[in-house]
Amino acid sequence: MGGGGQQTDSGEPAKGDGVGPGGGRGGSAVYTWEEVQRHSHRGDQWLVIDRKVYNITQWAKRHPGGIRVISHFAGEDATEAFSAFHLDANFVRKFLKPLLIGELAPTEPSQDHGKNAALVQDFQALRDHVEREGLLRARLLFFSLYLGHILLLEALALGLLWVWGTSWSLTLLCSLMLATSQAQAGWLQHDYGHLSVCKKSSWNHKLHKFVIGHLKGASANWWNHRHFQHHAKPNVFRKDPDINSLHVFVLGDTQPVEVDINILYFFYLRFFCCYYPFFGFFGSVALISFVRFLESHWFVWVTQMNHLPMEMDHERHQDWLTMQLSATCNIEQSTFNDWFSGHLNFQIEHHLFPTMPRHNYHLVAPLVRALCEKHGVPYQVKTLKKGMTDVVRSLKKSGDLWLDAYLHK
Repeated sequence: MGGGGQQTDSGEPAKGDGVGPGGGRGGSAVYTWEEVQRHSHRGDQWLVIDRKVYNITQWAKRHPGGIRVISHFAGEDATEAFSAFHLDANFVRKFLKPLLIGELAPTEPSQDHGKNAALVQDFQALRDHVEREGLLRARLLFFSLYLGHILLLEALALGLLWVWGTSWSLTLLCSLMLATSQAQAGWLQHDYGHLSVCKKSSWNHKLHKFVIGHLKGASANWWNHRHFQHHAKPNVFRKDPDINSLHVFVLGDTQPVEVDINILYFFYLRFFCCYYPFFGFFGSVALISFVRFLESHWFVWVTQMNHLPMEMDHERHQDWLTMQLSATCNIEQSTFNDWFSGHLNFQIEHHLFPTMPRHNYHLVAPLVRALCEKHGVPYQVKTLKKGMTDVVRSLKKSGDLWLDAYLHK
């Protein structure tokens, strides 16, 4: 299609010629949505951003966010996701130029799959308002104090043993303090991973590796590889890894984990240097295992009460707001809930604006709720107790389905 958008005698746009570097064809062709949607396979991927059509087949392999997250939008309009995930969209567009192969035909709508154009436009207007009001800018003092309280918890846990010894009650108290610091470090690494603290992405990435590696003993590459897919397609089967089974082992040489492994060594070396004098090797292993047990329960209950009871389905090609609201809900705001969940009680706002600093969620929440009411999109808010109860109910329902499928038949 296209050379300059010219028409053939049959009235169809003219077809473009040779593919240029990076998969682009020069950007002068015009396409229909039907044509774009044909290119949604692993070896042939196009997507649309602001009505421009890009061939990402080769670029997807080099995509900084991972091949899967960008591939989930192959054959689709990725405009809203593009705006949501990138701090500096103009900078990123420089990488898109070689991939440009054309644009949508003038007769084609800006949205694919019959999406609500009015809702999409109103959400874009909300995003523009958020940017103008500075709600995507972080307060560094907030995050500095947050990091300070994590380090203080770790220091107090160690100092407790140095001063008063290793009785069962003090060891239990030490474990609770370490589990709390680990949980809070998990929320902090989440902030840096979403690029919501520093103005430059590079600084966010460096601090993310420090917090998740040195304070948590986890992999930044692993987190990035999985978590952005979850945000791109929440609760969508085969696209959201949080509702798919997790592979325990990774084989091959395509996953860049060497640096992360070195950081993990440092975390556990530091831990054993601190606690080996008190508990010995096996006692230290038992301590870190118990801390992980406590922290993992904290993490799972907080993250799943916002998602697990919500809709899970195959790809439905919804607009950004509708997709996120169907898969997320909020937990009531309180000082305790904010701290306990790392402000992920505002899960709706976090999913709509993943790069927004968490201390601004409560400011945008009334605006999001008003937009949802205008377009009839359900905006769910629960108590902390109901959120946790719904997790149990959802798991029971899933268990009953498995029993019905494999035991009772």
